[in-house]
Amino acid sequence: MDDNYDTIEADVLIIGAGGAGMRAAISVNDAGLKPVIVTKSLLGKAHTVMAEGGVAAALGNVDPKDNWTVHYGDIIEEGVYISDWKMAEFLSKEAPDRVHELEKYGAIFDRTPDGKIMQRAFGAHTYRRLAHVGDRTGLEIIKTLEDQVLHRNIEFHDEMYIVDFIVKDGKIAGAIGIKMDTGKLFLFKAKSTVISTGGSGRIFKVTSNSWESTGDGIGIAYRAGAILRDMEMFQFHPTGMVYPPGVKGLLVTEGVRGEGGILLNSKGERFMLRYSPQKKELDARDVVARANYREITEGRGTEHGGVYLDITHKGSEFIKQKLPAMYQQFKEFAGVDITKEKMEVAPTVHYMMGGIQVDAETERTNIPNLFAAGEVASGLHGANRLGGNSLADILVFGKRAGDAAAILARSSKLIDVSDDDIANVKATIDSFFKETGKNPYDLIDRLTTTMSENAGIVRDGERLKKALEDIEEIKKEFSEVGTKGGMRYNHGLLGCMELRNMLISCEALVSSALMREESRGAHTRSDFPKKNPEWKKNILTMKGEDDKMKFETRAIDEMPEEYKGYVKPEVYE
Repeated sequence: MDDNYDTIEADVLIIGAGGAGMRAAISVNDAGLKPVIVTKSLLGKAHTVMAEGGVAAALGNVDPKDNWTVHYGDIIEEGVYISDWKMAEFLSKEAPDRVHELEKYGAIFDRTPDGKIMQRAFGAHTYRRLAHVGDRTGLEIIKTLEDQVLHRNIEFHDEMYIVDFIVKDGKIAGAIGIKMDTGKLFLFKAKSTVISTGGSGRIFKVTSNSWESTGDGIGIAYRAGAILRDMEMFQFHPTGMVYPPGVKGLLVTEGVRGEGGILLNSKGERFMLRYSPQKKELDARDVVARANYREITEGRGTEHGGVYLDITHKGSEFIKQKLPAMYQQFKEFAGVDITKEKMEVAPTVHYMMGGIQVDAETERTNIPNLFAAGEVASGLHGANRLGGNSLADILVFGKRAGDAAAILARSSKLIDVSDDDIANVKATIDSFFKETGKNPYDLIDRLTTTMSENAGIVRDGERLKKALEDIEEIKKEFSEVGTKGGMRYNHGLLGCMELRNMLISCEALVSSALMREESRGAHTRSDFPKKNPEWKKNILTMKGEDDKMKFETRAIDEMPEEYKGYVKPEVYE
């Protein structure tokens, strides 16, 4: 490969250009410093667009009784009491300001009759809290932030795949990336770095996540020494498309249920009346997802292995106004008119609650100079995420990470990087070029299959051990993967690098799930069906000796007495 590389210097390097990354970049820029954004995909093409239903913020526009303390209580309860209480406080207090800020930036929200931002109901929220733009909220947010980035002339490099960090004396000095459309190598040097690369949803076979979500941020941070937390906690959204096969797993927004959609089995029964008589379709996501799963596995599913989601009773005009993207999605992909026909849906992998452990206030990781924000970071959501909190998360903590990274960069200097540091990363890339290497996508197919079959929505010790055995076997075979050709637009090379990172997320998830011998939130063990007070703690994953993963448990930080009054006491059966 070409030994030449370009060097780009920044005050703050931001890896990932979703909502968290772009909001962080705005903070750095507005502090008078130079941010540089790199993204694996294209600017404006982030997974943020998949958060369709709305952004959770206690504005109180529709339900005046709503306030930050109620939102705080909902976060802690939905996270099944293992969330970072400080992060929950920051989000519930600051989300309204971030929504109003978006409005000032030009975001256009749906309106109440008296002109305020409209808010809709969502699962497990006490009040109608989700500010929305039809069912295209994530798209509106990403386009609004992109507009701000472009108008500030913030430097960005798209189709840039970050291979690894450069670590000097235990500190992050920068990162090495490949510009995929040219094959050119880049060294990014920065005084501080924000990682905002999203989740690892593509480690499963059926997922709402787009192609980028292969856990790259988790992989590069873990290899550099970052501590991971709660990696067993993966959210299965209750409603993904099931037909046709090409769109299996594609998200059907919770906004459909928020606007009055009901779930039916093949017998026409509204089965949520059995599972959750009070909250019904708007119970917590883990509750609804497990109900859907059970109806399907017990033989009351649809022709294509789902259940029905029906909103036809709301009328054509209402549906087209409130859910334009869903109307178009089903019309184009499934030939289904949701104003007249039921949707077929089933649980789909959706969101990673675990991730890199961060300080609540600054989003600082345990590695000097490295911050993390958005889905790649852990702490806020605990064992399960409230719908709409993902968009609030990227805005609140994207800003906080950008602010903190800027403060650090202002008092820091760039760290020298040697030729040997660059050569080490180049050697990793070179190792993937082989004449007779194994196809990485064959191994990725085996990996995602075992994850879906053995570490999915309902788990048990036997199947988790099988998944771990399969992961170990694939890890051994990984040394044999390879690709031909050069660096430019080489999908085989991309597959090798993605598989390298996916294996880290998979091993951390399965090992942590095997350790947690209880059912809590999104983590359901059929062999340990009850919640256990001894497991009211977090599982930490870190790199041990000989590069082997090691795991520790950590008691959660107790919230102040005053805050306990905002939360219903935890109940054990």
